[in-house]
Amino acid sequence: MALRAMVMKRLFKLSRSQDRLPATVPEGRRVYAIGDVHGRLDLLEQLLEKINEDDVGRGPCGTDIIFLGDLIDRGPESAGVVERLRLLAGKDRRCRFLMGNHEEIFLRALSGDLQSLKLMIRIGGKETILSYGVDHAQYLAWDFDELLSTLNGIVPENHGAFISGFEDTIVVGDYIFVHAGLRPNLPIDQQRVSDLRWIRKDFLESKVDFGGMVVHGHNVTPEIDRQINRIGIDTGAYASGRLTALCLEGAAQWTLVAKGQAA
Repeated sequence: MALRAMVMKRLFKLSRSQDRLPATVPEGRRVYAIGDVHGRLDLLEQLLEKINEDDVGRGPCGTDIIFLGDLIDRGPESAGVVERLRLLAGKDRRCRFLMGNHEEIFLRALSGDLQSLKLMIRIGGKETILSYGVDHAQYLAWDFDELLSTLNGIVPENHGAFISGFEDTIVVGDYIFVHAGLRPNLPIDQQRVSDLRWIRKDFLESKVDFGGMVVHGHNVTPEIDRQINRIGIDTGAYASGRLTALCLEGAAQWTLVAKGQAA
């Protein structure tokens, strides 16, 4: 009897998952969600051009461009990425930005936190520091204290202010946009910021219904990672040369990909 009950329970769950209605965005809205850029200004420029052409070609609509976080580190042009998007956001109110774990650590280092600077460098921050005009030989000569005292001087104040305004979650229709993911079995308004920016295994392995289709970055996969309850779109731009956008309108989904040289 116990085995029969277990089988029936699994069949019931499978039936529920198959009967789940497709996620949609509200009528008159179109969304382009962009995965982790990580300093690849070349791919960002290419993808923004593709998005503009696609958006114009599909006709007038209320369009949002959502960046899923981790604009910086690892790739060669983090400063250029931040400046490009800061200026774009100033001209185009359609752009929204999520706070990634790399932005979190960057802001902590800018505030003078030495341990955060050390972590930042371990996770690709050297490339960010160099992108702000630091000579490589000088970088190698400085100790951590010297790097920390220099950081505030080389990063424009408006860059820090821009990044500080990033959001933690964005909800559009049936879609929930976050950087890393959600803690299973917790309402969205009770999620911890640390999970929204850092979670991996507990989120990635969960099949629970999060109350909407979760669109996230943070976890690198060669192609878009489509699961019953989430869609991962971090295709490892800094190393793979592939920056991906998930595009949404009504119940439709399509993708745009910028391709360039792999690291």
